Amino acid sequence: MIEIKPSVCPYDCPDCCGLLIEVEDGRAVRIAGDPEHAFTRGTLCPKMAHYERTVHSEKRLMTPLRRVGRKGEGRFIPIRWDEAIAEIASHWHAIIADYGAEAILPYSYAGTMGTIGYSAGHALFYALGATSLDRTICAPAKSRGYRDVMGATLPTAPQEAQSSDMIILWSISMLATDIHFCHDIDAARRNGAKIYCIDTYRTKTADYADAFLCPRPGTDGALALGILHILVQDGLADRAFLKEYVQGADALEREILPRYTPEAVEAITGISAEAIRSFAHAYGSARAPFIRLGSGQSRYINGSMTSRLITCLPAFVGAYARKGGGLLTSASGSHAFDKSIIRRPDLERPGVRHINMCELGRVLNDASLTPPVKSLYVYSSNPACTAPDQNQVLRGLQREDLFTVVHERFMTDTARYADIILPATTSLESEDLYYSYGHYTIQRARAVIPPVGESKSNWQTACLLARAMHLNDPIFQKTEEELVQELIGSIRKAWPLPLTSSQLQQLKDCRPVDLPLPADYKLHFATPSGKIEIENPCCQPPLPDYLPSHRDSEPFHLINAPDMRILDSSFNERDELTRGNIMTLLIHPDDAAARGLQDEDPVLARNKRGHAHFTLKLSDRVKKGTLVTEGIWWQTCTKDGNVNRLTSMRLTDKDGGSTFYDVSIDLEKA
Repeated sequence: MIEIKPSVCPYDCPDCCGLLIEVEDGRAVRIAGDPEHAFTRGTLCPKMAHYERTVHSEKRLMTPLRRVGRKGEGRFIPIRWDEAIAEIASHWHAIIADYGAEAILPYSYAGTMGTIGYSAGHALFYALGATSLDRTICAPAKSRGYRDVMGATLPTAPQEAQSSDMIILWSISMLATDIHFCHDIDAARRNGAKIYCIDTYRTKTADYADAFLCPRPGTDGALALGILHILVQDGLADRAFLKEYVQGADALEREILPRYTPEAVEAITGISAEAIRSFAHAYGSARAPFIRLGSGQSRYINGSMTSRLITCLPAFVGAYARKGGGLLTSASGSHAFDKSIIRRPDLERPGVRHINMCELGRVLNDASLTPPVKSLYVYSSNPACTAPDQNQVLRGLQREDLFTVVHERFMTDTARYADIILPATTSLESEDLYYSYGHYTIQRARAVIPPVGESKSNWQTACLLARAMHLNDPIFQKTEEELVQELIGSIRKAWPLPLTSSQLQQLKDCRPVDLPLPADYKLHFATPSGKIEIENPCCQPPLPDYLPSHRDSEPFHLINAPDMRILDSSFNERDELTRGNIMTLLIHPDDAAARGLQDEDPVLARNKRGHAHFTLKLSDRVKKGTLVTEGIWWQTCTKDGNVNRLTSMRLTDKDGGSTFYDVSIDLEKA
């Protein structure tokens, strides 16, 4: 008999889809979208349309494994769970005795976005006294730039865009990473809205838009200043809104904006002064303009400042005062739950060492580090594939004195370097509570099928390790169901408005629930001044100004964009998704001709950090001087590693974010 059970997409995507799972004889046989979900509305991306192929893949890891070959070789033998846990505990006890607990480093990120699955290791490693990981690899610079202007103000809900007359998709490859926002854009279009795309190359999202602006990589902040200059100069600023709701607009006008004429900004961005003027007039004349701000523009060394400058734009036109107007960076649904229930920050020891995850390659190879990292525990992440400066990461993972444990579903690039591998569940095999960073719908998900093989969830595994390490805090005795109940109970305290009793029951029943937003949430500015803080005295500098991005000596700027078929390194296990057009490099025809290169040529991209092989694709979608590759591919799909052989461990101007797009390379025929 087939049963239909609700669930949630667990992946690191702003959409966090509601799912309906057809289950027959303990197996997921079909995945459909849930039409009751207020944002995803019953549709799925191509990746999740056949999630059952991931869940029941022949490549799933079924038992714990112990390494018997060289690190990276991928040779293992199966062992029992009790053997694996005992071996891990034995190594950790010895490391703690010899070096102290800070010699143990957890490494995890958003392999699952469930509140419990994401945070499952925090309490364990806090209680151990292990080194603490700063999880900054995605877009903390974007969040910081927004906070420097808006504080804790709730970003505009995506569905508001339906009432907008001008929607700007800024540095977001929407058709690859936020496809369900199309529902809202299409509704706005039917009412006459015009869609703009701003990105560093002409993506498929740019084709979907009505107009496209293409700044040079890392210059989006200058573009924002050029737009602000014209809004002020040509009388398009909303003076009444600025006077009532904004702090420091006059100082920005007086001290910063005069330097950013359209001609000056053209020299920085490569966008013509005429196009900048036209866009600024469209923005200033729109009734309710809406900006959907992606993360790409924040992955440069100037990422926080760039985000701060873009965040200033809606204030100058009073967009927040109108239905359909505003700015969505990342929705704040994560604040609905008291995550300290699962993370237990009170267990973290004062003064414990913190390590930025973007610098893993340096940390694993730093002989002067005291204490050295002697054990690495990886879950919900694949740093051998996704971390910057891949050669350094792999060099560290090859250390025979590094005891590495990987909790995974598949034999990923990182798992191949493990000493012990533990099989992990998928989202259909464990219970969790989900929020989104792209909308305000939350949902509970129960396990809808039994664990595949001997797999265990992140939380179950953390509790086993806690007991083996003699950690007696009651948190490690709790089940996932108990934690979910506590997290649901915390919503009344954590979110601006309480859920109704009916909504609480819907949440407990695994149905999608929309977090209630105050009627005036767009005009409730949660900053120290109670206003939008264009000038922020707590920031250095107090007024935002353009910062240039980093540039090495190599002649081409390399952009690594998302591929619609995969998500970061997830879905590489699906052969039908990884066929064709892997490790391709888009180049402008003029640049190719200048190098004597032709379409389909094998090429070697290189810089001081390493090299990687690509197949060249001539395309007028990219600007001259810019090269584009799409996707983060497993080693099994590449000749000698992916684009992260070329990326840097440099950090953003604030909050230690990654600079994956601040990459310069040279190119030659292979």
